[in-house]
Amino acid sequence: MSQEVLIPKMKRIDKKQKKVNVSLLNFVFVIFSTVLIVAATFINLSFKHYILPQTLFSGKPLSVDDFIYCFSIIPQIPVLMFICSAFGKKVATTSVCLYILLGLFAFPLFALGGGIKYISEYSFGYILAYLPAVLVAGTILKKKYSFLNMFLASLAAVLIIHACGLLYMLLISLFRNSGIEFIKTWLGAQSGLKVLYDFIISFVLVLIGKYVSIFIKFITD
Repeated sequence: MSQEVLIPKMKRIDKKQKKVNVSLLNFVFVIFSTVLIVAATFINLSFKHYILPQTLFSGKPLSVDDFIYCFSIIPQIPVLMFICSAFGKKVATTSVCLYILLGLFAFPLFALGGGIKYISEYSFGYILAYLPAVLVAGTILKKKYSFLNMFLASLAAVLIIHACGLLYMLLISLFRNSGIEFIKTWLGAQSGLKVLYDFIISFVLVLIGKYVSIFIKFITD
């Protein structure tokens, strides 16, 4: 076989091998990312920071505890943004779909359990919103890993998830006649300051994911 024929054939074999390796690597990333999402569901991070209490000028006596705010957050949204940043939109989207399907039809992977009945839970809207969130964030990050794009991707994803989650909660509340007091309590517990925490931690993890993505490209090229 002449060298003119052999070299193109070897290049085609090399390209096919690279495609197989990339596909296998993406499969590993999807499984790893799905496990990360599940793990983040059952992790509770606690934060403490100083605040100015609302009763500062009320004349009431204050203690040190009045100036300290304690807050807990489940880091599922930031983890989702890390996956989107590190492994790309396709892996993130596939992982979210797999997580939702497994939670609805196989295992109790959600915070309050699982099964098809979970669709009627107040919080299911947040989970459904993961899909459009990673699609939008992934599209922004795919253009360029600039500071502005990372900021916009984090902000867009967090706002999409919380907005969709709250709308879904209101819809379920209407069916259940939950009442205005329940809705107010839910808004304070599930969103409110949580939006700010989700955004800050998401941005940090998007930044970390950027360098993970660079490392992955380096070892696969």
